[in-house]
Amino acid sequence: MKDSLLLRFLYRTVPGRLVLKILVQPKISKAAGIFLSSKASKCLVPYYIRKHQIDMRGIEIPEGGFSSFNAFFTRKRSMEYFDLTPACVISPCDGWLTLVDIGKDTVFTVKNTCYSLGDLLKDRALAERFQGGKAFIFRLTPANYHRYCYAADGQVVRSRKIQGKLHCVRPVALETVPVFVQNCREYQVIRTAGPGMVIQMEIGALLVGKIKNRPLPPEERDVLKGDEKGWFEFGGSTVILLFQKDAVRINEALYQRDGSDEEIPVGRGESIARLQEG
Repeated sequence: MKDSLLLRFLYRTVPGRLVLKILVQPKISKAAGIFLSSKASKCLVPYYIRKHQIDMRGIEIPEGGFSSFNAFFTRKRSMEYFDLTPACVISPCDGWLTLVDIGKDTVFTVKNTCYSLGDLLKDRALAERFQGGKAFIFRLTPANYHRYCYAADGQVVRSRKIQGKLHCVRPVALETVPVFVQNCREYQVIRTAGPGMVIQMEIGALLVGKIKNRPLPPEERDVLKGDEKGWFEFGGSTVILLFQKDAVRINEALYQRDGSDEEIPVGRGESIARLQEG
């Protein structure tokens, strides 16, 4: 995937990095969010659809059209299919999937940049419990549907939000910035019917990059795959699933798909793995 001239300027030149430091300030991000949620921003919608060749079939369009750009960006689909086969793990979103083995006392690579799992989770003890496991990394492009769901049935045992500077998750950014260390992210630790636990994490991105997760009532900790977990407002975004050692068996059919740079195209709700017996 080719990066835009703007991203190359921001991340690969000294003047660009100076501009970037201004762009990621909270006040700038907040102002951008206000504009993208205003009526004035709705004029951007037709251009965005044309530029990214977005298929609008099956999309719920409000009477009178979308009220703002963010209303369009967080659009809903009228009908979807979810594989609800018992023990099946589904893709939580549309996007491009990378499968990574989590090595013991090492780091794993995401788009040519290495990250410590402890830094990603901000919890080294929790990271150690996932050594030898699998990481499913989903990259959402501008054309993708930006709502995501739970990937497996289970019970939420812990939730955490990690604040950070918002940076783009496009490949050019990953070459120069420790993106997962600096981006805001949220995750839940979920106990499933299979062995061990799964972590489902969302990562925001440049400018707004807002993560909008649905709050769980204190008395309700059970979650079902296919239930909407939340959505991203404007900005490139990433979803990550982490499984403990021997917890899942990957759907081998995924490897037969055409992709690029070891990324596999997936759709929200389709089977990507199966939980092993506990």
